[in-house]
Amino acid sequence: MVSKVQLNDTECWVLESHIMGGAYDIKVFLPEGEPPERGFPVYYLLDGNAYFQFGRDVVKLQSKNAPKTLVSQAIVIGIGHTGVEEEGGKRRFYDFTPPAEQYLYPERLKGADLGMHGGAEKFFAFIEQELMPVISKKYPVDVERQTLFGHSLGGLFVLWALFTQPKLFQTYVASSPSIWWNDHEVLLYADHNHYIEQRLLITVGSEERFMVEDAKRLYAMLNRQSLKELAIELYVAMDENHASVVPTIMSRAFRFANR
Repeated sequence: MVSKVQLNDTECWVLESHIMGGAYDIKVFLPEGEPPERGFPVYYLLDGNAYFQFGRDVVKLQSKNAPKTLVSQAIVIGIGHTGVEEEGGKRRFYDFTPPAEQYLYPERLKGADLGMHGGAEKFFAFIEQELMPVISKKYPVDVERQTLFGHSLGGLFVLWALFTQPKLFQTYVASSPSIWWNDHEVLLYADHNHYIEQRLLITVGSEERFMVEDAKRLYAMLNRQSLKELAIELYVAMDENHASVVPTIMSRAFRFANR
């Protein structure tokens, strides 16, 4: 780990991952004042270079009146890819996609240079074995109130993590998840679950066409299983598209995590 800079209330540093063979930009917001006896809740945000600021500002503003907003003080962690945007885009396709024997692409992606796929297991190991121990050592974390947030391919990873390794986090927020990936393969993982009172919030913008139907399909599938150990909610944000939906659902996501 190499510390980079302290920007007001945000600590920024680089974490070298032996598991992934690369580095990640880590941004951390730590609330002011004494932490609760068990530590602060913590929100891990994938694609942290894009979404950390939204999450940080929601917590900073709304925790000032937590009884009304239902958003309490919390540590916000942004996990971002280093390097130029094109390189980061390819790393996303590797980090956030589950391993598979073969990959089927929709017409809109055929011929595109997406880079390698199937690194979700290694990326999960990076979070569990390399990132979270550092966070727990440096900051007062309540290990029983941890949330994983991801959008798009990050939302796909959130679902895959919940369906395969549900014990690491208590709350999972999948924003506009790429359920379509590899011919909806993630739906197969939904049948193999051992939950311990986890919570899942699925959000999507009403203008996201087929992604709305995919989200509703997953929500219905999980409800049919009558999983008492998994609390599930679906929220369709009216008039929002794939790019605009994240700022509109962040407050809802943190309220959901605070329950």
